[in-house]
Amino acid sequence: MSTTTSAPLLSLVPVFARLKLTLLRNGLRQSTKRKAVFIISIVLVALLAALQLLGLAALRGHEHAAALVVPLAALLALGWAVMPLFYPGGDETLDPTRLAMLPLRPAPLVAALLASSLIGIGPAFTLVILVGSVVATAHGGAAFALAVPAVLLTLLVCVALTRAIATANIRLLSSRKGRDLALLSGVIIGVGAQVVNLALQKLSSSGLAKLEPVADVTRWIPPGSAMDAVRAAGEGEYGLAAAELALTAALLAALMFWWQRTLTKVMTSPDSSTIAVAEPAKERGGAGTGLARLLPAGRTGTAAQRSLRYAWRDPKTKMTWGSTLGIGLAIPLINVVQGGNSLYSAFIAVVMVTSLMFNQFGQDGSAFWMVLQTIGSPREAAAELKGRTLALALITAPYLMLLIICLAVLTGRWDQFPEMMGMCLAMLGGLLGTGAVASVQFPYSIPQDHAFKNIAPGQTGIAWLGTLWSLAGVAVCAPLVALTVWLHQSDGHGLLWIVLPLGIAYGPLMAWAGLRFAAARMTPRLPEILTAVSRG
Repeated sequence: MSTTTSAPLLSLVPVFARLKLTLLRNGLRQSTKRKAVFIISIVLVALLAALQLLGLAALRGHEHAAALVVPLAALLALGWAVMPLFYPGGDETLDPTRLAMLPLRPAPLVAALLASSLIGIGPAFTLVILVGSVVATAHGGAAFALAVPAVLLTLLVCVALTRAIATANIRLLSSRKGRDLALLSGVIIGVGAQVVNLALQKLSSSGLAKLEPVADVTRWIPPGSAMDAVRAAGEGEYGLAAAELALTAALLAALMFWWQRTLTKVMTSPDSSTIAVAEPAKERGGAGTGLARLLPAGRTGTAAQRSLRYAWRDPKTKMTWGSTLGIGLAIPLINVVQGGNSLYSAFIAVVMVTSLMFNQFGQDGSAFWMVLQTIGSPREAAAELKGRTLALALITAPYLMLLIICLAVLTGRWDQFPEMMGMCLAMLGGLLGTGAVASVQFPYSIPQDHAFKNIAPGQTGIAWLGTLWSLAGVAVCAPLVALTVWLHQSDGHGLLWIVLPLGIAYGPLMAWAGLRFAAARMTPRLPEILTAVSRG
C-alpha cells in the first residue's frame, strides 16, 4: 500500500500516452475510408500550418507584429474552449467516465490525461502557430529563452481549457442535449468565418496597426499574455514579461484545480441511469431550481419555464436561437471592424432577436391542443402570452445591453450610449408587444422534419404578413425616436440622457399594451391557431 501511495505523480503518463496511440491506431484499422480521411486531414493541416508558419515568419521585424500574435493566441484558446461544446464526439478516447471503475487518484489522472491530450493533429497545429508567433516577435537571447516556457504554457492552457470544459460538461456532451448542441456548430462556424474574412480584408487594407487596441486588451488575457511576454523580453521589459508569464501560469494552475475538482465529481457521482433512484423523492417533486426559482408563480412562470426548456432542448428551436443571436451579434461587430463608429447598428440586433416573438405557437405544432384546452378566458390567454414573452425578454434584454456596452467600448462612443440603450429597450418592448399580436393573428406551422425549413407549404404568405407586421412595432416607438431626433436637431445634446429612463419605462408599457390587445383576441381564435400550427 505504501508503494501505491508514494508512486510518482507522472507514473500514469506513459501508460496513457501509449493508450492514446493504441486507440488511434486501432481506430484507423477499422476501415480504409477512415484511414484515408485521417491521412488527408494530416496533409491538409500540415499544408495550412506550413503556410501559417511562413506568414508569421515573414512578419519578423514588422513594427506591429505583436498586434497580430497576441490576439491570435487568445483566438486559439477560444477555439480550444468551444471545440468540445460543438464537437462532443470529436475525441472519444479520453472520456473520463470510462475510467470510473479504475482505482485512479485525481491528481495523477489529470496529469496523465493532460499529457495524452498533447498527442494529435490539433496540438501539433497549435504548436506550429505558436512557434511561428515566437519567430515573428522574439528578438535577442532573452526573448528566445523565455519563448520556451511561453509556448509550453500557452499550449498547456489551450489543452487544459478544452479538457476542463469537456469534463465539466461530460454529462451534457454525451447525451441527446450534447448532440443537439452540435447542431449549432455550423451556424457558429459560418458566422465566425465571415467575421474572420472581413477582419482579414480590413487588415489587408489598413495594416496591422488596426489591431493595436485589441492587442492592448488581450496582452493581459492569458494565454495572450504569454505571447506578449516574448515581445516584452526582447524589448528589455523583463518585469512586464515575468508578470505576463506568471499570469498565464496562474491561469493554468486554476484550470488544473478546476479540472481536478470536476473530474472527482464526475468519477464519484451517479450517472443518468441511476440518478433518478439516487435522488430523494422530495427533491424530485420539489420546486424548480436555478432560473425557475426566479420566475413568477402561476401560469405565467410555468409558460416561461416551458418556453426556456423548448429553447434548450428542442434541436430546431435551439438552432433558431443560436443563428438569431449569432447574426444579431455579428452584423454590428462587422460594422465596427469595417470602420463604423456608431452604436446605431445595434438596432439590427433588436430586430433579429424579437423576430422570435412573431410566431410563438408555431414551435408547439399539433401539441398546441394541450395549451388550447387550458385557455378559457382572456385572463388565461394573457398569462400564457406573458410567460412566453417573459422567457424571450429574459434572454434578449441582457443580450442587447451587453451588445451595446461592447459596441460603446469598441467605438468609444459613450455619448450615444444613453440614447441607444433607451431606444433599443423601447423598440424591444414595442416589438415584443406587436409580436404577440402577430402570433395570434398570423400563426403558421414550423415543420419539425426539415432541418432548414421554417415555414410549412402554403403558409409563406401568412409568414410574410407577420414579418410586415413587425413594422408596427417600429412605428409604436416613433414618439421616442422623434424626441431623440428633435434633441439632436435643436442642439439639445445635454438632454439626450433622458431617452434612457424614457425607454426603460416606454418599452414595458408598449409590451404590456400589445399583450393585452393580443390576449383579448386570442381566445376566440384558438381553433384557427391550432389548425394553422398543425399543418407541418
